[in-house]
Amino acid sequence: MNSLFKMSQHLNERENIVIKVSNLKKTFGNLTAVDNLSFDVYKGEIFGFLGPNGAGKTTSINMICGLIEPTAGEVTILGNGSRKKTDIKTHIGFCPQENIFWPKLTCFEQLVFTGEMYGMTGKPARTRSKELLEWLGLQEKANVLAYKLSGGMKRRLNICLALIHDPEILILDEPEAGLDPQSRILVRNFIKTLAKEKTIILTTHNMDEAGRLADRVAIIDYGKLLLLDTPGNLKKSIGEGDILEIILDKDDQEHPGKMKDSLLQICDQVNLSGVSLMVRTKNMIESVSEITNRIKEHGFKINEMTMRENTLEDVFIHLTGRKLRQ
Repeated sequence: MNSLFKMSQHLNERENIVIKVSNLKKTFGNLTAVDNLSFDVYKGEIFGFLGPNGAGKTTSINMICGLIEPTAGEVTILGNGSRKKTDIKTHIGFCPQENIFWPKLTCFEQLVFTGEMYGMTGKPARTRSKELLEWLGLQEKANVLAYKLSGGMKRRLNICLALIHDPEILILDEPEAGLDPQSRILVRNFIKTLAKEKTIILTTHNMDEAGRLADRVAIIDYGKLLLLDTPGNLKKSIGEGDILEIILDKDDQEHPGKMKDSLLQICDQVNLSGVSLMVRTKNMIESVSEITNRIKEHGFKINEMTMRENTLEDVFIHLTGRKLRQ
């Protein structure tokens, strides 16, 4: 019975595939920017596409949108692998990493003009423009020239432009780039609301942003897919339990190996790099006292101590051995 349920679930997922990326590759001379990338995006999900700067995220997105041709592989959108640009632009709204607008048009004029480019007639384009400006907190800037907006407002305007034709798929390339904290919260809540009716691909190097928003996350580096799963499963893949981050006194450098061995007797994982000590174990709250006692018993002093849960950045470091922005 269980195997039948899994088979039915798998068939349903296949029927709900909105975007299918198959063995996608892009080279620029001797540089391979995207290397045999394959994944599916399902209807109604927020799909996080993560990686450091230069990982191949934007190049992959440009191929999905039909802005550049792949060297090899195929992208199928809504079951259509024809790759005709006229078909793609009808179904996809794309907010690129760099803000794009016409400096001599007001915010409202930007949206109406873009809507008409997608074939919308005057009144529907104006109505939709007013709705989008209100949803993203720009209604008071409707008659202001776009170039006069703050950086955060320009970012929100570009998200509006991507949505003017009410596409089924929305692709946001670093949507929170340049946003102030208030705008960041507004955009995050807006994305969550949109996900009830649209499929969203969110590219970012901000692991916290993806962890908050995404249903599934793909982590890529050097153009290759490293892992793809839910944020929760990705965090579990490197071990369960909370993490205790400890900064030791810089003068305490004697016999760190003995201290590490002692901590491994009561902890699941212990990593020591210079004065930075990271300890992972289940039931961390009950273990903190014993951990600190053992550190002090070996002659080490604690300068700082922070307890936290697993993060997607921990997953990335586990996979690559380096921090996300290195």
